[in-house]
Amino acid sequence: MTEDILEPDLPIIDPHHHLWDRRPVLTPPAEGEHPFTTVIRKRPVYLLDELLADTGSGHNIVATVFIECRSMYRADGPVELRPVGETEFVNGVAAMSASGIYGPMRACAGIVGHADLMLGDAVSAVLEAHIAAGNGRFRGIRHSVSHDPDPGVLGPLAMRAPGLYGEAAFRAGLKRLAPLNLSFEAWLLEPQLPELIDLVRAVPEVSVILDHVGTPLGVASFEGRRDERFPVWAANIRELAKAPNVTVKLGGLAMAFCNFPSFLSDPAAPSQQLADEWRPYIETCIEAFGAERCMFESNFPVDLGSCSYATLWNAFKVIARHASADEKRALFAGVAKRVYRLDGVEL
Repeated sequence: MTEDILEPDLPIIDPHHHLWDRRPVLTPPAEGEHPFTTVIRKRPVYLLDELLADTGSGHNIVATVFIECRSMYRADGPVELRPVGETEFVNGVAAMSASGIYGPMRACAGIVGHADLMLGDAVSAVLEAHIAAGNGRFRGIRHSVSHDPDPGVLGPLAMRAPGLYGEAAFRAGLKRLAPLNLSFEAWLLEPQLPELIDLVRAVPEVSVILDHVGTPLGVASFEGRRDERFPVWAANIRELAKAPNVTVKLGGLAMAFCNFPSFLSDPAAPSQQLADEWRPYIETCIEAFGAERCMFESNFPVDLGSCSYATLWNAFKVIARHASADEKRALFAGVAKRVYRLDGVEL
């Protein structure tokens, strides 16, 4: 799908993308393969060259933020410190970008890694190792708690036990972020939103970023039930928005878990169709949180399952067509710059 770029001069900070090389771990396709794995096969390698091809496809991407994806962990050493290898790797990519050799866009200006919050107070040593490895770029951690009793919902990502947000050790670990000025990135599934609401009330001192508007579900046992679940999702989003320490990312709706008609469609859906499918979720979030607590995200290369990078940002611009100039500045770059403390990025 090739489209003219809408508002090509509008500055964008992409606050959510990954980098990986999945070739060594991909197995041959199997019958009944989960659609998430099908998407990974479409882009098993996504490193700086691939990111630059996407960010250079027409929109004015000025900087990006890397979000953990279990990439390039250390192969040995203490288990709890192995995720620091991902920060080391991404900081190297960021340093390459900061050289200016690859153009003015600053890739991975912020880095969000992983630390096991179930370590409780002992997680501080891991956080400090990430900060040292990030060379001034490390901004927070993501510890996914995504879980559903139906293993078909998450497929290869069904690896978390239920109820982690309520565990005393998890909450003790979460509290260690605030003294280090680190944020917490929350990826969970729509039915788990009440757990996040309880968590942010219990630990109000930590800045929390909700990924992917809370991941509405339309796959496996949730197939055909998105409309049925929408009022439940919307009520939880409005309740979550009452917590002033929470910001929400507008995106991730192109994923397999949401299973909109645009997912893996042939031909690929145009930006107008994507905007129509995603608009109820995005507009509900903006209404609840306000533009100053929302930011559009690409979630690439995962969202390649529904669209190209250029088409995705066109879809967001279609949704935001009637927003004011100030609201657009916030949604596309300003909130990301503030939340991830990207003081060196000029808009």
